[in-house]
Amino acid sequence: MSRVAIVTDSNSGITQERGKELGIYVLPMPFFIDGKLFLEDITLTQEEFYKKLGENSDISTSQPSPGNVMELWEEVLKEYEEIVCIPMSSGLSSTCSTAMSIASEYKGRVQVVDNQRISVTQEQSVYDAMKLRDEGKSAAEIKEVLEREKMLSSIYITVDTLKYLKKGGRVTPAAAAIGTVLNLKPVLQIQGEKLDAFAKVRGWKAAKKSMLNAIEKDLNERFADIKDDMVLGVAYTCTKEEAQEWKQEVMNRFPGYDIVEGPLSLSVACHIGPGAMAVTCMKRV
Repeated sequence: MSRVAIVTDSNSGITQERGKELGIYVLPMPFFIDGKLFLEDITLTQEEFYKKLGENSDISTSQPSPGNVMELWEEVLKEYEEIVCIPMSSGLSSTCSTAMSIASEYKGRVQVVDNQRISVTQEQSVYDAMKLRDEGKSAAEIKEVLEREKMLSSIYITVDTLKYLKKGGRVTPAAAAIGTVLNLKPVLQIQGEKLDAFAKVRGWKAAKKSMLNAIEKDLNERFADIKDDMVLGVAYTCTKEEAQEWKQEVMNRFPGYDIVEGPLSLSVACHIGPGAMAVTCMKRV
């Protein structure tokens, strides 16, 4: 029996196919669209999701049912001694606290990591867990390392439209109307638990510059002592062509850094809509 299995959820941006390539397990996040249940990357593709979003369908996020979580864990534990489970940040969903509650029934065989990450930062945590596992660390030791370093990451996001932030109550209808007229682009940040406002600028060019400046400041100040251990990331809900242009801008600004890239999770996309771009930095174990 192999020793440690790694389980994450689709908020990491890791697809079912990519999970199989990596030898890890990806729990699909559930969505209700017009009252019907869909599972990310199982019965709901990125394209279908954005089509429904554009049609103003009623979309709400949910969390995997305890039964589905236990079913996956029990299947995995037939082949592995232990599981390291890396769900999305506890500050953005109750998925993590639910998993921790369920794990208490498994007598230490399942270690749930609350490392405050989502999207490409969560994806990097999966790669870190794989590295630690391959070095012979136990599930509990992997959890300890990932949680110790959980705050060593930043995400900055800008949106194409204020429509979805208004819909979710993050901006008022009046502010959204004024912002649309003035071409204001909010820059949001995730550092740990919360999605917060960071800056408000006019136009895409200024929004991108604001995000890149923020990452540079983090690298030179907040993460100055571990700068050489940092990895950058680009995430997006825009087209692949726009995403590649954005990645090139990040590479030009920060040559020499490894870059993780991928679409923003649909759970985040629900709240910010299509056309968004993000840049991240995170410490690599």
